[in-house]
Amino acid sequence: MEDIKQAIIKLLEKETKLENIELENPPNPEMGDYAFPCFALSKTYKKAPNEIAEELANTLEPPKGVDEIRATGPYLNFFITSADLAQDICKQILKEKEKFGQLKTTKKTLMVEFFHANTHKGIHIGHLRNISLGESLSRILEAAGNKVIRVNYQGDIGPHVAKCLWGYLKNKKKEPKTQRGTWLGHIYTQAHQATKKSKKAEQEVKEINKKLYTKDKEYLDLWKKTRKWCLDDFEDLYKEFGVQFNRLYFESEADPLGKEEVQKALKNNIAKESDGAIIFDFEKDNLGVYVAITGDGTPTYQTKELGLALLKQKEYKFDKSIHVVGSEQELFFRQVFKTYELMKSPMAKKSKHLAYGLVMLPEGKMSSREGTMVLYDDLLTKIKEAAEKEIKKRHKKLTKKEVEKRASTISFGALKYSMIARENQKTLVFDWEKALAFEGNTGPYIQYAHARCNSIQKKADSKLPKDIHYELLTTEEEKALLKLLANFEERIEAAANYKPYLLAHFLYELAQSFNNFYHKHQVNSENPDLSNARLALVASVEQVIANGLQLLGIEAPEEM
Repeated sequence: MEDIKQAIIKLLEKETKLENIELENPPNPEMGDYAFPCFALSKTYKKAPNEIAEELANTLEPPKGVDEIRATGPYLNFFITSADLAQDICKQILKEKEKFGQLKTTKKTLMVEFFHANTHKGIHIGHLRNISLGESLSRILEAAGNKVIRVNYQGDIGPHVAKCLWGYLKNKKKEPKTQRGTWLGHIYTQAHQATKKSKKAEQEVKEINKKLYTKDKEYLDLWKKTRKWCLDDFEDLYKEFGVQFNRLYFESEADPLGKEEVQKALKNNIAKESDGAIIFDFEKDNLGVYVAITGDGTPTYQTKELGLALLKQKEYKFDKSIHVVGSEQELFFRQVFKTYELMKSPMAKKSKHLAYGLVMLPEGKMSSREGTMVLYDDLLTKIKEAAEKEIKKRHKKLTKKEVEKRASTISFGALKYSMIARENQKTLVFDWEKALAFEGNTGPYIQYAHARCNSIQKKADSKLPKDIHYELLTTEEEKALLKLLANFEERIEAAANYKPYLLAHFLYELAQSFNNFYHKHQVNSENPDLSNARLALVASVEQVIANGLQLLGIEAPEEM
C-alpha cells in the first residue's frame, strides 16, 4: 500500500508542482482510501478548492493500484483496487511472516532505561506500567531499524533502604524462604509507619543511612544480603515479562562519581555552597533550586543521576538516552538536563524523559509508604485465579497444566496491554476485571482474535495453493481488513515516536475488523477459489496480530 501511496503523491506533485505533499486518511471508507485537500492550490489555480478537486478528478489518470479518483467537496479522493492491494499485501505477509513490519530505516543506537524498582521495597502495579511501556518501546524501536540498549537504574541505597533495615532489625518474625524481596516491602511499609510516630526511630534511621554511605561494616553485610533477596525477586519478574537488560545500574555505584561531578561544578561556579550544603540555583530558568549534597555530606538523587550519566557514556556509545519514568519526576529531569547543559555534557543533547501517568485503582491513589499499594505478586495471583475460573467454565476437559498455562498467557496479556494501551501522559485507572474481559479494548480480546484465526485455518485443514484469486476479495469487510494490514508498517513508525499505545490501538482496530468480517462472511465457502483467498486473508491477519502482540511483549496464543 505504501508503493501505491507514493505513486499517488508523485502523480500529484507532477500535476500541481507542489512539494512535500501529505495525504490524509478519510474518516469514512465510502470517501476512499486516501484524500488530498485542495486548499493549498487556490492561490495558484485562482479557483475555489471544490472546483480544483473536480477538475483534477476529471484530468488525472489513475496510477497502477488506484481504481478511481473522485472529488468530494474540496477533497480529491483515491480508491485503491482491492485485488491489487490484496495480492501485494497478503503475498508480502505470508512470505515475510514474523519479519513483516520490520522496517529498514536509518540505524541509530538508543538506550532505553526503564523499570527502576528500588530494592527493599515491594514491586507494585506502578512498576508494571513502567516495565510494560519500556519493553514494548524497546521492541518497537528495534522493529523500526534501531539498535536498542536496555538498562535499568535502581535505588539500592538511601533513606528507604535505611528504613527497611531498621524495620528488619526490629522484626520478630521468621524470614520466609521465598519471595523475600516482597516480604521486605511489607517490612518497609511497617517501618515507615513506625518512624512517623517516633522521633527516636526517625533519628535511628538517619544514623543507619549515614553508615550505609560510609560502608560501615555494622550494616554492610546485612545490606548486601537483603539487597540480593530483592534482586533475585526482580530476576523472576524479568523472566515473566520477557525482559533482558544489557546492564543493571545502581545508585550505590553512581554515588561516588556524582559527588565528583558536583565538586567540579562547584569549582566552575555552576554550583554553590549554602548553609553547609551544595546547591544548584536555577531560579532564573524557572527550575527552582535543588540540593546536590546535603549538609551532612549525603548525595541526593540528582547527584547520583550525574554519576549515572558518566557510567553510561564510559560503557556504551549511543545517540539518545531515553528515561522511562513517571511524569511526577518531570521537574527532576528538567533540573538534571539543565545541569548537563551548563556542565557542557554530551548528555544534554542525548537525554529524553519519556513520562507516563500514575497508575491508580478505582478506589484512588496508592502509596507503598502508607501501605495502600497493590503488590505485584498479590495482583498476579488474583488475576490468574480469575482467568483459570473462566477457562474451566469454557473448557471442562482441559488438564490442570494446560489451564495454568492458558491462564498465565491471558493474565500477562491483560496486564501488559492495559498498561500500554493508555496514552503515556494520562493517568491509568487499573481495573483488573475489565482488563481480563474477552470483549472491548483488552489484551484477551486481541489474543482471542488471534486464536480464532488459528482455529479457522486448522478446521480448513488444507494448504494454500500457489495461485490465489485475490480478486475475489471484494466486500467492504475484506477491503477494510486489507487496508489495515497494509498500514501495519506505518503504525509501527508512528509508535516508534515514543507512543507504543498507537500500536495497541491498531491491534484492537484490526481485531474488531476481523471479527466483523468473520461474523458476516463464511470463510470456507462452496467456491474453493474464494475459500483459499479468504484463508490467505485470515492467515495474514493472524500473522500481523502475532507480530504486533510480540512488539508489545504479549504472547499470541493458538488456543484460549
